[in-house]
Amino acid sequence: MAAPGGLQEEALKRKERLKALRERTGAAAAAAARQNKDDGAPELKHFRGDSEEKDMGKHKELKLRNYTPEDEELKGRVVPKAKPASVEDKVKEQLEAAKPEPIIEEVDLANLAPRKPDWDLKRDVAKKLEKLEKRTQRAIAELIRERLRGQEEDLASAVDSAKQEGSDSD
Repeated sequence: MAAPGGLQEEALKRKERLKALRERTGAAAAAAARQNKDDGAPELKHFRGDSEEKDMGKHKELKLRNYTPEDEELKGRVVPKAKPASVEDKVKEQLEAAKPEPIIEEVDLANLAPRKPDWDLKRDVAKKLEKLEKRTQRAIAELIRERLRGQEEDLASAVDSAKQEGSDSD
């Protein structure tokens, strides 16, 4: 646990930092009020003066759009009512641009002919047929290889038998 003297030192340092911060931000009035409070004097409410109002006016200007003031000073801040722009010309241009121009004057009867009733079935079966076609080609290739192997064995046996017959005749 920290020593009581150390806590007091930290509190004093914090007070000094806050005081320096207040001076930097320009809150001297708030600091004076706190000092009065520490001294036991009652805290007085501080109203904005003319100089502070001018400073605030620099940052944010008052614009009255929906309110009609009675005060003469505020009547100068009323924003004039906005008049809607005419959009008739823009709408006419868009309507003219949207009108389709006749592209095809002659009708091609081949394009109007309906599709065959089974076109969707053919489309859906096409992928499956591709797989089957690949498998069929592989099976045909294997059958051909087996036949060739069988012929090689027949050829080998024919050659062997021919050698045996030739050796007997010698």
